[in-house]
Amino acid sequence: MQGTIQALRTERGFGFIRDSQGGDVFFHHTSVTQPDRFDALAVGMLVEFEVETSAKGPRATQLRVLSEASQ
Repeated sequence: MQGTIQALRTERGFGFIRDSQGGDVFFHHTSVTQPDRFDALAVGMLVEFEVETSAKGPRATQLRVLSEASQ
């Protein structure tokens, strides 16, 4: 699935992605597949990810950046 990063809480290590159907998907810094990449994430980046069901709703896994944020 693809989506765009909508919010980041870098100090807490998580964020939210708006998926292609308009839903919000939570992600944790451990789901980023590129080493040391969480700190380089920015709102607006296009990402690709898998979705798993958690007790609190959809959660992104295997997150990777497809393109940098547009200016």
